[in-house]
Amino acid sequence: MKKKHALILGGTGATGQELVSLLLKDSTFEKVSMFVRRKVDIQNEKLSIHVVDFSRLDDYADLIIGDVLFSAFGTTLADAGSKTNQHLVDFEYQYNFAKIAANNGIDIFSLVSSYGANPNSIFFYPMLKGKLEQEIKTLSFRNIQIFQPSFLIRQPELMRPVENIGVRFFNILSKISFFKSFKPIAVNDLASKMVVESKFYKKKKISKYKPNHITDNNY
Repeated sequence: MKKKHALILGGTGATGQELVSLLLKDSTFEKVSMFVRRKVDIQNEKLSIHVVDFSRLDDYADLIIGDVLFSAFGTTLADAGSKTNQHLVDFEYQYNFAKIAANNGIDIFSLVSSYGANPNSIFFYPMLKGKLEQEIKTLSFRNIQIFQPSFLIRQPELMRPVENIGVRFFNILSKISFFKSFKPIAVNDLASKMVVESKFYKKKKISKYKPNHITDNNY
């Protein structure tokens, strides 16, 4: 199998951290490049870390070269401070980066979206994710993989008390067949599925992975 160069957006977040860890251990990937807003301290001979201004991505176009782009990029409304700022991070920055990547010949885009993503949703967050999915599909990647996880189980040190309550609630709720898709998903399971699917892809295809496809244990 050809050795690959992976690019990562959102590598400092919960899912992104798992992606970085898995890719650095995976012999299929000979090089890993992280694109971040602030300096991070990770040392590995396979890893390159690029601190970029996401409002000026064209200035970094010559760095956006490789085989696979993984994006677990995003923020919350609380952290962003406004819907305008969340739209900037969750849609504009990701879309603009992906557009450059596609134009530079990167074959595969692996995107973390959200369960219920719908550009016509009356709710802001699923509308935002649905809009991003819609626009990504127009780009010239040879293969697009969209992951729509439900409630994510982050690393223990990152979980807030309210999130722990949410995990317990949705675990119980998901035992009812109608609500099966609400079963919480560990970020390690999501990242593992993304890495595996990026290796065994079919060209000229858009694939969408819902919660039961992420936790099917076929990897």
